[in-house]
Amino acid sequence: MHTNVFGTNVLCDVARQVGVQKFLHISTDEVYGTIDVGSFRETDVLTPRSPYSAAKAGSDLIALSYVTTYGLPVVVTRCSNNYGPYQFPEKVIPLFTINLLDGKKVPLYGDGGNVRDWIHVEDHNRAAHLVLTKGVVGQVYNIGAHHELTNRELTYKLLELTGRDESFIQPVDDRLGHDRRYSVDISKITALGWSLERSFEQSLLETVEWYRDNRRWWEPLKAKAGA
Repeated sequence: MHTNVFGTNVLCDVARQVGVQKFLHISTDEVYGTIDVGSFRETDVLTPRSPYSAAKAGSDLIALSYVTTYGLPVVVTRCSNNYGPYQFPEKVIPLFTINLLDGKKVPLYGDGGNVRDWIHVEDHNRAAHLVLTKGVVGQVYNIGAHHELTNRELTYKLLELTGRDESFIQPVDDRLGHDRRYSVDISKITALGWSLERSFEQSLLETVEWYRDNRRWWEPLKAKAGA
């Protein structure tokens, strides 16, 4: 499950009561904090630097504590940034895509140098299912694509795919507590039998085309958010 600290407690208690065979807790690479070089392994110390990532780290620890205390069969995944169809417009790829499709500017934080690893949601889902079925209880598994881009590089790719130029970039103040780079070591999940199937360039193109073709899905969401 993917939830907050309080929700994790409730779900773990319910899972105990109904006797689930496996409890999958889906987390994020943000719990590790920022890293300048290299990649975080599952055994590295968690150093979250924002209230959101701290809450996610707390959820991880709560879920794992149920293994020791109650014998609940918990496994945890920590994934890098997802993209794909049906992603809500507040996330960077859909937000930038629909803004550009509508001829609006895109807000680029700071110098645009923050680095993120991008994985298609289908690749993530396959990895999560593999952990659910074959992962060792009490273990954590990183999931990532090792396709790192700066936010500026990602923005230029979206400009190209929507036929816009750099005049559509609107620099904005950097976000508070904005981690510079996330990166996770994925040797453990690959050893379990998982590998990437989706090409980033092709999948990003397909994602942009999906938003271009599915205005009736995202326009009401954008209007509701007042964007």
